[in-house]
Amino acid sequence: MRMRPTLSWTPTEDLPPGTTDLRPVTDALSTGGVLVLSGAGISTESGIPDYRGEHGSLSRHTPMTYQEFAGSPQARRRYWARSHLGWRTFGRARPNDGHRAVAAFERHGLLSGLITQNVDGLHQAAGSEGVVELHGGLDRVVCLSCHDVSPRRELARRLEEANPGFEPLAATINPDGDADLTDEQVGDFHVVPCTVCGGLLKPDVVFFGESVPPLRVEDCRRLVREATSLLVLGSSLTVMSGLRFVRQAAQEGKPVLIINRDPTRGDPHALARVALPLGAALTTVTARLEIPLDEAAA
Repeated sequence: MRMRPTLSWTPTEDLPPGTTDLRPVTDALSTGGVLVLSGAGISTESGIPDYRGEHGSLSRHTPMTYQEFAGSPQARRRYWARSHLGWRTFGRARPNDGHRAVAAFERHGLLSGLITQNVDGLHQAAGSEGVVELHGGLDRVVCLSCHDVSPRRELARRLEEANPGFEPLAATINPDGDADLTDEQVGDFHVVPCTVCGGLLKPDVVFFGESVPPLRVEDCRRLVREATSLLVLGSSLTVMSGLRFVRQAAQEGKPVLIINRDPTRGDPHALARVALPLGAALTTVTARLEIPLDEAAA
C-alpha cells in the first residue's frame, strides 16, 4: 500500500499548549527503556533545514515524489542534478548537541532504540548504534531494476566524470539532500545508469508517495511494543510514517513525550510537548542526568 503524499498539516482542534518543563523528559530517561523517534528538526542546528518549521523548505520547495521520479526522464535529470550538488554540502554536515545527547543517552543504557525519519546519517556520525532509518539513507543508492545497493560516494564520482564543469550556485539545500536549482542551471545534466544492469538509480530513501518497506515498519512497531515510553524529537509528525508509532504507543498506554517548538500532529496523544530548541533542551537533560555530552564511546 502506497502512502498518499502529505505535505502539510493544519491543526483542526484545540491542542494542549507547549511547556518549557523538561522534568517529564528527564524522569522518563532516568527510568530507561525510552524509544526515540527523531525528525528533521534535530538536524537544523547542523545547517540542514526542516520541512515545516518557520523557515521550512516546503514554503518554497516541493519534494520529489516516487511517481514523478520513476515516470519522467526529465524529472530524474532534474533530481540528480540538484541532488548531486546538494550532496557536496549535505555530506559535510556534522552532528550537533542534539545528536550527541541522543548518543550519550544510548551509551548510558537509557534508550531501548532509535528510529529516525532523517536521511542524513548524523545520528550514526554522533556515535548512535542500531539506528533504524525509517526513510532510508542518502549515503546509499539502489537500482530500481536489479536492486543492487552501492555507496553514494561512488555515484558522486561517476556523476562528476559524466558532467565536467557542473558547478552551479545553489540558493539553498533541502532536508532531502537536493539543492534549489533553476531549469537553466540543470541544463543537460547527464544521469548515469546502474553499473550492474543498466537500470535506473535512485537514492536509497523513501520518497513522498512511496511506502516504507513493511519489514521496517514491523521492526519499528516491535520497538514501540518493547519500549517503556516514546520520546519524539524535532518532528511535526505530519506524515503517517511517524505518526502511527505515536498512536501505537498511546494505544498501548505508554507515555509519549515530544520536544518540538511548534505544535505537532501527535500532540493529542502526548503527555507533554516541550517547546524548546532541541540542542539546548537535550543538553540541559544530559546535565540533569549527569551524563557527559562528548565523552568517547566505550
